[in-house]
Amino acid sequence: MATNFLGDTAVLTGRTMRHVTRSFDTIITTAVTPIAIMVMFVYVFGGAIDTGSVKYVSYMLPGVLLITIASGISYTAFRLFTDLKSGIFERFQSMPIARSGVLWGHVLTSLVANAISLVLVIGVALLIGFRSSADLLAWLGVAGILLLFTLALTWLAVIPGLTASSIEGASAFSYPLIFLPFISSAFVPTQTMPGPVRAFAEHQPVTSIVDTIRNLFTGQPVGNGVWTALAWCVGILVVAYAFAVSAYRRKIS
Repeated sequence: MATNFLGDTAVLTGRTMRHVTRSFDTIITTAVTPIAIMVMFVYVFGGAIDTGSVKYVSYMLPGVLLITIASGISYTAFRLFTDLKSGIFERFQSMPIARSGVLWGHVLTSLVANAISLVLVIGVALLIGFRSSADLLAWLGVAGILLLFTLALTWLAVIPGLTASSIEGASAFSYPLIFLPFISSAFVPTQTMPGPVRAFAEHQPVTSIVDTIRNLFTGQPVGNGVWTALAWCVGILVVAYAFAVSAYRRKIS
């Protein structure tokens, strides 16, 4: 049974990955747009923002990485919605394959596609001055947090992909997620924000995740912030997974 699930999931993942590689606009949105945001902030706003001894590109890179993920997972919802409306789900149900493999194919595709986008963004960041004193363990920590965050948001994307009534609704849910890093410590220190905005910024998930990744990049102690970041990621993942599976069961019942 486990062998069938793994084999079916691998085949279905290959199918959705082919869709990604053939869609040029997917590559533009998930990689080029965050890169454009990063370049604009570094060369237009960077000189006006005091980040101490840390270069601005190094300061804001964690936030750009989260924007990259939020942008990328919108395509998970888009692809799921397209499959659902095309009738491919019903066709899969008539075949002797693991039913959960359909969802996991989309989820794993999201992880791979977002990993490629993240590598591209970091590569451009290195070209415009990003440097890190992180050792191998710290880099693995960054990769682990980004992977967990991607997994959590991907399962969140599955919900509108299965329940939206229009393709615009399936994709638009990611807009608040893309905007969230701008009200956090991603681009400016929260100390510079007015009271209510600062309170929100310091107690939303992006700030703890960004601060943890930034500390890992700069070789600083992560403190208790890493547990807050992991708690947010795991909490979002568990809740999103439960709702996504419930929505999927209703669709195929």
